[in-house]
Formats: sequence, C-alpha cells, structure tokens
Amino acid sequence: MELTRRSFLKIGGISAGSALIAGLGFDPKPAMARVQGLKISNAKAVKSICPYCSVSCGVIIYTLTDGAMNVKPRVVHVEGNPDDPVNRGTLCPKGATLKDFINAPNRLKKPLYRPAGAKEWKEISWEEALDRIAKLIKDTRDKTFIERDEKGQLVNRCESIAWVVGSTIGNEEGYLWVKMGVALGLVARETQARI
Repeated sequence: MELTRRSFLKIGGISAGSALIAGLGFDPKPAMARVQGLKISNAKAVKSICPYCSVSCGVIIYTLTDGAMNVKPRVVHVEGNPDDPVNRGTLCPKGATLKDFINAPNRLKKPLYRPAGAKEWKEISWEEALDRIAKLIKDTRDKTFIERDEKGQLVNRCESIAWVVGSTIGNEEGYLWVKMGVALGLVARETQARI
C-alpha cells in the first residue's frame, strides 16, 4: 500500500481518536443507543396498516405533540410492526416512506367535488361526499337492477356497479363490505387482497 498524505492523515486520525477514547475510558455505544432513542422516547405509538398494496403490512406510527389543545400531533417516525404476523416488522421501500406521505403538504385531507362542466374542484364535507356516494349508488342500482334474466329466472342482480374493497381495512370490515355488496345484488365484487 502506497502511503500518501491523505492515507497518512486518515490512519493517524483514526489511531489517535481510538487511543483517546480508550485512554479516557469512554465507550460510545451507550451514547449512540441513546441518540437512537431520543426521536421516539416521548412519542405516542399507534398501530396501523400500510395503505399501498394488498399485503396489509402492520406499521407502528409515532406521533409527537406539545400537549396544547389546538396542536395536531405530527408523525416523527414510522416502522414495521414486529408483532404483526404479515410482515413481522419489515417494510418495503414504499412502506418505509409512509412518514413522508403522511406529512406531505399537498396531501388531500378533505373530499373534493367537481360538478359536471365545471373547471374547478370545490371542497365539500365528508357528510356531503358520503351522501352523494350513497345517492349515486342507489340511483344507479334502481336504474339497472335486473330482477329476472331472459329465461324468466329470478336473479336479483346489478351488473352496472363494481365493488372493490381496499386492503387497508381489517378482516371484519372487509367481510361487512363484501356482504353489503351481496345485499345490493352486485355481481362485480372484489377485494384488493385477491387482485
């Protein structure tokens, strides 16, 4: 190995630093472990599910707030849930970016509606959005419901609405959504976990 000025300084600096640390009896491991703990030491941990794909990986979301009544908690860290049987604490690259997704300044937080022919979106309340969705489902089902097929057999089905259940809800909620689709007579029912 050729000894250059740069390699001499690197070797000398590492050797001197190691000797100084060892000579003073300083062990950096506890300090480094403490630094890792500071970010989430006072944070509130909430279990959730990653929204990206149908795997439904469990995540733990850590939030901090200063305790004031009008201050919303901010997400400071997201990690895989080691107790979750699906991912056992691991996250894919998309799941690892959940903190940035949650804290994004341009993330939509309220429903938007654009009337037919309008160029601009307008903000509406969740109640208005849910009422509109329910009305559109009922109107479409009433217009397109098929009680009997061409042979005269009773079929009671609606072929004009597709029902897709997302993977970010639990099994119980997914079961209820599928049953609601059955009750509406929808033929095109699917869950994201099967797609």
